[in-house]
Amino acid sequence: MSSDRFDEARRGAGSGIAFVVTGPSGAGKTSVINRVMGELQALAFSVSHTTRKRREGEIAGTDYVFVSEDEFERLVQAGEFAEHTRYSGFRYGTTRTQLEECFVRGDDVILNVEVEGAKSLRERGFGNHPIVYVFLAPSTLDLLAERLRDRGTETEAKISERVAVAAREMDALDSFDYLVVNDDLDQAVSELRAIVVAERSRIGHP
Repeated sequence: MSSDRFDEARRGAGSGIAFVVTGPSGAGKTSVINRVMGELQALAFSVSHTTRKRREGEIAGTDYVFVSEDEFERLVQAGEFAEHTRYSGFRYGTTRTQLEECFVRGDDVILNVEVEGAKSLRERGFGNHPIVYVFLAPSTLDLLAERLRDRGTETEAKISERVAVAAREMDALDSFDYLVVNDDLDQAVSELRAIVVAERSRIGHP
């Protein structure tokens, strides 16, 4: 087998793998994902659409595609989303077009989605593309609350609401393939990177 054919077989005959990373708000998903993407080739990031306002430091089109409620609903009705959900009063979703563009380029793709969105994607699937589900969270809810306070973007009431949601989200752990505990950023990055490398080396996906 030539090296090109071997690489094609190793990567699932060019089908592309979707790595769905989810977990509570404030778990550090963005930081971990960005580091892993900087270390691995052929790994694209799927930019979610959201109706929430842009936070300081966020870049439209890079961190999120920020849209109005009406535009989001138009995309829902047009069947544009592979998954979408409402979280803490705002809507989030991943477009099918963006995922397909990544796969056409020959990339695997990593998604940062809400827990309900991940559950929705598991129910629907995405064509013949294998999907790997990773739950990322700090080891305790107290640590999560501390990180949310450090962001300086939420009121205490909103932080309490997010922590309560996180406690419920932990009940969904059994529906994921991997758990990454993010108490130490370097260790979490190493674990997520190892998951991507291992899944790329898998001979055949379910």
